[in-house]
Amino acid sequence: MSADFSDFAIGAGLNLLSAIIIVRFIYYPWTQNRSYVFTFLAFNPTIYFVMALLTSIELSVGVGFGLFAIFSVIRYRTEEMPIREMTYLFIIIALPVMNSVIGDGDEADKIIVANIVIIALLFILEHEWGFKFEHHKKVTYEKIELITPARRGELIADLTERTGLPVTRAEVGRIDFLRDTAEVTIYYDERAINGRAARKAGLAAEYHPLVGRTED
Repeated sequence: MSADFSDFAIGAGLNLLSAIIIVRFIYYPWTQNRSYVFTFLAFNPTIYFVMALLTSIELSVGVGFGLFAIFSVIRYRTEEMPIREMTYLFIIIALPVMNSVIGDGDEADKIIVANIVIIALLFILEHEWGFKFEHHKKVTYEKIELITPARRGELIADLTERTGLPVTRAEVGRIDFLRDTAEVTIYYDERAINGRAARKAGLAAEYHPLVGRTED
């Protein structure tokens, strides 16, 4: 087995391992969104193999990176990709571009450290260590008498009851007095929803002690 092939295989393994850790153990557990898992895991090794072949024929890595940087900003026509997923997509694309030059012995240690740092940073951000991230939605609200600052508590309580979301705050946007409606942006903690769903699942399991058992 040639040294070049060994470097190629090691780079491929490191690149795929990093992608799997990011997608399977960081992105998916916290978002529970399977829509982009296929895209992330398909993009990553494909780009690595293409970049490894480009470098093997002495084409500039900068040219290759510029090519795939263009791909990273492509929006699918069926739906707009959220900023969070776009960030993950850029990381998934950037990793193989970086890992494809692992054959250079002087850069191998730096590349391994870079992979570890990226994974650690994503892990910290997803666990909200020192940060708090809110999700938001825009709704058209018809109880216009509740949008005043003095009744903000009633507004949040009503939005929480009607949407079923743990609304933490609300911002009133455009007001249409002709139709007695207002555009309201609601902010909520989606992980509180996941935690509540998990607790309900746990209670359901407690009330069904025979689940998972087999008759002797």
